[in-house]
Amino acid sequence: MKQSKLMLSLGVFIFGFTALAFAQDTLPEVKVVAFNYRYLNSVDNKELAIPVKRLEMEAAAFDLKNSEYYEDVYDNYFISFYIPEGSILAVYDKEGKLLRTAEKFKNIKIPTPVAEAVVKKYPDWKIAKDVYLVSYFSATDESTKTYKLLLEKDNKRLRVKTNEKGEFL
Repeated sequence: MKQSKLMLSLGVFIFGFTALAFAQDTLPEVKVVAFNYRYLNSVDNKELAIPVKRLEMEAAAFDLKNSEYYEDVYDNYFISFYIPEGSILAVYDKEGKLLRTAEKFKNIKIPTPVAEAVVKKYPDWKIAKDVYLVSYFSATDESTKTYKLLLEKDNKRLRVKTNEKGEFL
């Protein structure tokens, strides 16, 4: 009885490894291409609003060559990405590398340095509206990030611009 249980356990154990090895042999090959990691590094901000991060990830992960827009005759492709909070216009080369972007988002979460700078310079004012603008250029691997803010106090309105560090422009 003990011997039959041992043989059954051993059989299940061996069958499990055989099945596992077979499953590994039948998996398709995965090719990882990281063309656009520089874009993500350039536009990254730990306090960036989640919808903005998601759309930027979508633009970085866009597979141009397997899209319906790809034709081998063009050098550049202009692809737009939209969400209710904003949009990204991205330019890709024919290999799928992200060359530049123009991004615009409205009424998103403001990063702490920007909010603190506004409170410090304009006490008792509140941020009524905001626009977040990003421009990325692959030639320099740099991006410019600007916040355009509409401040209100009583019946007064004031428009200001800052960078992502809260420095007024």
